[in-house]
Amino acid sequence: MDASSQQLKRMVYAALMAALTAAGAYIAIPLGPVPIVLQNLFIMLAGLLLGGRWGLISVAVYLLAGAVGLPVFAGGTGGVGKFVGPTGGYLLGFAAAAYLIGIISESGRGRVTIDVLAMVAGTLIIYAFGVSWLKVVTGISFSKALTVGMLPFLIGDALKIAAAIPIARALRPMMDGTFAAVRTAD
Repeated sequence: MDASSQQLKRMVYAALMAALTAAGAYIAIPLGPVPIVLQNLFIMLAGLLLGGRWGLISVAVYLLAGAVGLPVFAGGTGGVGKFVGPTGGYLLGFAAAAYLIGIISESGRGRVTIDVLAMVAGTLIIYAFGVSWLKVVTGISFSKALTVGMLPFLIGDALKIAAAIPIARALRPMMDGTFAAVRTAD
């Protein structure tokens, strides 16, 4: 496959991941200022499947779509105002997380242990951005921000990490060029 075909393929995959992230936002359970959503799963998959650079690009496309007002954020909302609201830190954390997950995962060449560590690190980045911003915007204490902005989501995020592993392992062989080989054991 020539370089331009490979580039086009990666652009299509990045656009697809942006669309899936938007779809994941519609599956939202309101829970205080921060809803439970499936966006994180697709952020993780963007990093695992596309790598750091293209994972970041896919999230940037998603964030740009939301910033210009398309209803792609949790609960079918959009607009630049979401970035300064209580969930703005989580949105920005998505970009950093996809990049970090991709970089770590690329170095592990598809090893499950490395992929899990990458997603745990990415999830911690999302929480670091999100909880910090939640504290600033709402004026609540850091412990209260952790209580409402992280603790209710730990089990769900662990389940998303567990779900992302078999999904990534199934899709990687079809997305040739992302990893030279998919390892079956660590």
